[in-house]
Amino acid sequence: MSETRSTSRGRSRHRRRRTALVVGVPLALTSAGAMAYGGVFGADAQPKASAASTTTSARAASSALAGVTDVANGFASVNALGQNGTYGGRDGQTVTVKTLADLERYATASEPYVIVVAATINMDPVGKEIKVQSDKTIIGSGTSGQIVGGGFFLGQGVHNVIIRNLTIRDAYQGVWNDKEHDFDGIQMDGAHHVWIDHNDIRHMADGLIDSRKDTTYLTVSWNKLSQDNKAFGIGWTENTTADITIHHNWIRETEQRNPSTDNVAHAHLYNNFLEDEAGTTIKSSYGNYSRGKTDMVLENSYFQGMTNPVVRDATATLVQRGNVFSGTSGKNESGGTGAAWDPKTYYAYTLDKAADVPALLKSGAGPRSSLAKATATTKTTSAAATTITVAADGSGQYRTVQAAVNAVPANNASRVVISVKPGTYRELVKVPSNKPHVTIQGSGGSRKDTTIVYNNASGTPKPDGSGTYGTGGSATVAVDAADFQARNLTISNDFDEAAHQDIANQAVALRTSSDKVFLDGVIISGDQDTLLVDTASKDKLGRVYITNSYVIGNTDFIFGRATAVIDRSVITLKKRWNGTSAGYVTAPSTAANRKGILIANSTVSGDVSDRSFYLGRNWHAGGDATLDPQTTIRNTTLSAAIRTTPWSDMGGFSWKDDRFAEYKNTGAGSGAASSDRPILTDAQAANQEIADWLGDWTPSAS
Repeated sequence: MSETRSTSRGRSRHRRRRTALVVGVPLALTSAGAMAYGGVFGADAQPKASAASTTTSARAASSALAGVTDVANGFASVNALGQNGTYGGRDGQTVTVKTLADLERYATASEPYVIVVAATINMDPVGKEIKVQSDKTIIGSGTSGQIVGGGFFLGQGVHNVIIRNLTIRDAYQGVWNDKEHDFDGIQMDGAHHVWIDHNDIRHMADGLIDSRKDTTYLTVSWNKLSQDNKAFGIGWTENTTADITIHHNWIRETEQRNPSTDNVAHAHLYNNFLEDEAGTTIKSSYGNYSRGKTDMVLENSYFQGMTNPVVRDATATLVQRGNVFSGTSGKNESGGTGAAWDPKTYYAYTLDKAADVPALLKSGAGPRSSLAKATATTKTTSAAATTITVAADGSGQYRTVQAAVNAVPANNASRVVISVKPGTYRELVKVPSNKPHVTIQGSGGSRKDTTIVYNNASGTPKPDGSGTYGTGGSATVAVDAADFQARNLTISNDFDEAAHQDIANQAVALRTSSDKVFLDGVIISGDQDTLLVDTASKDKLGRVYITNSYVIGNTDFIFGRATAVIDRSVITLKKRWNGTSAGYVTAPSTAANRKGILIANSTVSGDVSDRSFYLGRNWHAGGDATLDPQTTIRNTTLSAAIRTTPWSDMGGFSWKDDRFAEYKNTGAGSGAASSDRPILTDAQAANQEIADWLGDWTPSAS
């Protein structure tokens, strides 16, 4: 794709202007139907309740949150104590509740349930903690699921519980450090296999989360914990048996227990953001605390303004790696005599760069709107994946990624995982259309450990002398197969523009042309035309979902005609080869009546000049006036690099005749609605959610 498009306008010169987007100041995002579980379900579901909707399905989908899998990660994923990971109520019926009576009825039942909270539920009396039983998923419907004035209690032996996407708030009774009113958000006494994920827990009477009395195989992830004296206390026992993972939590405006971790055998804390917010009445007394006989690994977290950010008892062990401390003071400790341990021996995980953690969590922590407007579906069991290993040093089955792809049988019916050991693989990789269900996955601890890279560009001579590559043909990795996945690796095009000004600068890192492409935890890096999200033909559907990832470039570096979502990711703006700052983030070439490019819940920033980048321009590929390019950017933080008039024309076509809009963006690069800056109304935004892009497809790791 060239930087300047064809000036041929065809029929567009006399084309009638479409009805413009309604321009206005954005209002609060509505949550009605955000999860869309419920609706009208079978009348024979039990137990029966007038205010709850239930399914007759024996097995139900447990959730469809953006960028979050339905199976727990961290220690909650480990098989132990007779429990094979943590999956909550997926083997039971789905119910939608709007009253306290119905919530309590299903949460305390002996049967498994997925309980969708679709309203604000006030606890009566204040401080009430519902005694949740095993095999439950309690999940908020979009942002509408709120528990006010109380919370949940998981007692001895309760297991396989997921609590997600809820706001739990406001049990505070006027006194911090309140012993009279021990009203916690979530308290666990002797539970195991619990996943607490994507919640907003704040302003409670005692602790936001208490993990007590040997509660183990616990993962706490992607939560916002705030406005409280005590954030997260762990311990209350002399035993040292608990295994706990705490990652990607934003803890702010709390004084203590952030967390305090007492007598925990294995405490793994990574990619958390602890912030002592200036100007508030609550000041931190300490941050992460390894106490008693705890053995803690603390990695790639970010501490902003904290007093005593990291504290260790003389009897505890604390290993620090890769953390960032900004404006902190007081104790910052590590050391101890405990046994060295590696979290990777228990479960796989990917570290985000510590410097990126604040932006990631500000855009991604807490309750989320839906990924798919799904109803309950029958759970199916797929065949176990086949794994092929790649290692450049010869320790795997193949030395190159392409050799492993070649080994996948044509028209394979089940998933094949190509596990690539750390290293740099300078090669071209193509996954042909007759090899679906392929996953390419880096096996290192970071997405930077495994890199697939090449340096072709549009105009690079082909090695067989048959001409030169075009833009699409320059891709380092080209995916023509459906149901492709990639995770935990970097895909790059390092074409040297400065050394090759004799040819075009278009140099693609990744090209996709198929449906149901899922990219999770990857880096896609280049300059111009980094990521080409395409379809097999103009009339074919091609859906791409990218989450927890980085896309790096400068000119039209997210482009094509696919229906593509970039969610909870970082889009990094890069200077051009000559050091100048100018560029375009997106260049959609969407077919009419299809969805284009959606960027949601993300961050757009980079080391470039202020007001030098457009959010996008309309690419009518080949001068095709029937195309209807679309980019929507919503709920995203925009840096000052974004122009105040963020959309641009291309190839003689006016962007105002196509579909470009924003909704509830923040940051220095955001702006008020105008004729040059369309802002969606709430009603329009309700039809431009991730679910609307992906339709009947719910991406999940496999």
